Amino acid sequence: MAIRNMVYSDEQLLHKNCRVVDNFDENLWQLLDDMKETMIKHDGCGIAAPQVGVLKRVCVVDICGMYLELINPVITAQSGKQCTEEGCLSVKDYTGMVERPYKITVSAFNRYAHPFSFTVEDITAVVCCHEIDHLNGIVFTDKATELFKKVDIKK
Repeated sequence: MAIRNMVYSDEQLLHKNCRVVDNFDENLWQLLDDMKETMIKHDGCGIAAPQVGVLKRVCVVDICGMYLELINPVITAQSGKQCTEEGCLSVKDYTGMVERPYKITVSAFNRYAHPFSFTVEDITAVVCCHEIDHLNGIVFTDKATELFKKVDIKK
């Protein structure tokens, strides 16, 4: 495993649509392992492949004690609404208020090309939506109704 370099929101690559994954091979497994390590290093709860410079429909989520690897994820159902403050490993200086569904159902593939689906709600739904947005070239600042400048409180 290796920690990969982050791509930031001012870089055009982060605003492009990702390609569908066709090859479920060792290269994909390495990407997934590297993404998990990179997310942990940066203290995140999710990361998408374009955030490490790879335009593939791959993301990982680690929230509320649940770790998910999502390949070619699609939100197949959604309900309710919630507006929460979001941040992003690729957006250094801002957080913002974003409206998302309260509950979603996602269909995806695991690293071995086996399809699965799951339903989540509340903050887990927010994180999944946020990461799937990255696969479509959308950063949370594109959807935010209000942005807040982060304050550096280092002494």
